Amino acid sequence: MQDDRALDAYSTVVIGVAEALTPRVAALRIRGQRGESAGSAVVLSDEGHLITNAHVVGDASAGEAAFADGTTARFEVVGRDPLSDLAVIRVDRAVPGPPAYGDAEDLRVGSLVVAVGNPLGLAGSVTAGVVSGLGRSLPARGRRSARIIEDVIQTDAALNPGSSGGALADSRGRVVGINTAVAGIGLGLAVPVNATTHRIIAALLHDGRVRRAYLGLVSSPAPLPPAWAERTGQRTALRVVEVVEGSPAALSGLRRGDMVLALDTVALGDAQSLQRRLFADAIGTRVEITVLRNGALVDVVAEPAELSD
Repeated sequence: MQDDRALDAYSTVVIGVAEALTPRVAALRIRGQRGESAGSAVVLSDEGHLITNAHVVGDASAGEAAFADGTTARFEVVGRDPLSDLAVIRVDRAVPGPPAYGDAEDLRVGSLVVAVGNPLGLAGSVTAGVVSGLGRSLPARGRRSARIIEDVIQTDAALNPGSSGGALADSRGRVVGINTAVAGIGLGLAVPVNATTHRIIAALLHDGRVRRAYLGLVSSPAPLPPAWAERTGQRTALRVVEVVEGSPAALSGLRRGDMVLALDTVALGDAQSLQRRLFADAIGTRVEITVLRNGALVDVVAEPAELSD
C-alpha cells in the first residue's frame, strides 16, 4: 500500500509537469542546406519567442513550429550561439504564456526531472528520471572557435533525436535545462538554465549573437601547492598549457606553466570560472591577472580582444 502511495505521488508530479509544459513545447521542422532536420523549442516570452538549440536550427533562417493543440506557425531565427548551443526563434502567431524558469544551481544529484519534447517526430512526448550528474562539460564549436559549455546537467530521463531543444523541468514544473544531447543509453545532457544562460539569451534577443572576449590561452585546472592553498584559501588554479602567439595573453607576458589564480581579484578554479568573465564587457578592457610563477605571485595586465567566429 505504501509503495502504491509513493507511485501515485510520483505520477501526480510527472502528470502536473507534463500538463503545464506540453502546450509550451513546440516541434520544429527546418529545411536547410543539409536537408530537413527536426527538434523542439520552449516558449520563452509572450511576444512569440522560443528557445531551442543552435544545432537544431543550424544555418537556417526560418522553419515551421507545431504546437500540441495542432496549430502550426512559421518562425524566424532571431539569434544563435553555437558556443553555448542555444538559439532564440520567433513565431508569427500568439503562443501560450511561457513556463516558469528555474535555476539549475538548485538541482541536486537524485532530483526528479521531467523531459518534454518531440523525439523521433512523436509530438508532446514526456519522460521522467533523475539528475544523475551535475557539473558536466560539453564541448561546443563555432566556425572558427571552440568553447566548453559549463555545468551541463546529466539525466537518465530518456532523450532521443528530436528531443534537442526541449524542456528539462524540475518537480515544480520550472524549466531548469534545455535538452541538447544523447550521450548514450540512459544518458542525456541538458544545457543548464542559470545566470550565464540568461545573459546569453538576453544577448541573442538584443543583438542576435553573443560577443565574447578572447585572451588566447589554453589552461587546465590543477591543485595549488599546499602552502599556497593555505595562504590563498584556494585549492585549485588554472595551469597555462599553451599561450597563443600574438594573443592578448602572450602580449601580457603570460607563460606556459603559470598558475592563474585570479582575474581582477576574482578567484579562478576551473575553465568555466574564466569563461564567465569573458563576455562583451571584457572586450578591450584592461584586466589584472594574478599568477603563481616560480614560487612567487606575479600580476600581469592583459586587454582581451573580441573573439571572432
